Amino acid sequence: MIRKAGRDIIHRYKGNPLISIEDLPFMCSDIWNAAVVRFEDQCLLLMTVETLEGLGSIYLARGKDHGRFAVDPKPFMTASEDGPFAPYERFGVRDPRVTLLEGTYYITYVAESEHGRRIGLAHTDDFRSVQRIGLISQTDNTNGALFPRKIKGRYAMLERPAEGGSIWIRYSDDLTYWGSSKVVMSPRGGFWDSTRIGAAGPPIEIGQGWLLIYYGEKGTSAGPLVRLGAAILNRDDPARLIARSNIPILSPRENYERIGDVGNMVFSCGALLDPQGDMRIYYGASNSCICLGTGTLDDITRICRESEEEF
Repeated sequence: MIRKAGRDIIHRYKGNPLISIEDLPFMCSDIWNAAVVRFEDQCLLLMTVETLEGLGSIYLARGKDHGRFAVDPKPFMTASEDGPFAPYERFGVRDPRVTLLEGTYYITYVAESEHGRRIGLAHTDDFRSVQRIGLISQTDNTNGALFPRKIKGRYAMLERPAEGGSIWIRYSDDLTYWGSSKVVMSPRGGFWDSTRIGAAGPPIEIGQGWLLIYYGEKGTSAGPLVRLGAAILNRDDPARLIARSNIPILSPRENYERIGDVGNMVFSCGALLDPQGDMRIYYGASNSCICLGTGTLDDITRICRESEEEF
């Protein structure tokens, strides 16, 4: 198949934005991004919403894969007000990513305070209540994304420490204590992802290994430009990079992606792949609305394979 010039690999849903501030049943400052998961007969989005006070909270939106979503009027997760988590969530919770692992839905999120940013881990069985497990990273660490099954008998998670802007993998025997860190991917000078990169959602197991949708940032004279790309990781050793797209699969082009609280940015926290190979990527645009992009697994992996010998 020949790509049309000027077209992205991921195509925008004609009804974008799916959710904007005007669609919310409450007042807020902005909408950042959303994790996504299928639960029972619904598609659930876990959206990061910044309150008028400037604190991050996580709200649920319920729908049917695309089209209209109804946003719950009350938050699903807010900053802890007391207990051991409170000092580290004083500025709020944000950027959730959801993984179904061993029958339980685990939520990684960013806990933010004057002490820095850390990855938090929580779980839920019904998306009505949520229980925190622990803060599972050191400070200034974000983009936690759990693998949906164990790797060689151990839990695995991708993360992005602030220093260096690379994607790392860590392992755990109990989801509480993590170690055995290895770098997986780093920014590439001269490419579209030259400043920093991070996991845009939990890895998805495919025939070739693990598909990772990731975001990449490049500095420009007008400020950061954030786009989405894809990579394939080895099935048994995900620290081994098999292939990586030399071009982004989705770039800010529409006004709702270019103009907003943080302009020129598309940022995802999750995607869905159906058995037919159709991909739905839910992404935040300019930190101001939630959008949907669609594509095929074949097209995404082809772009990675075309770059296989060059990365």
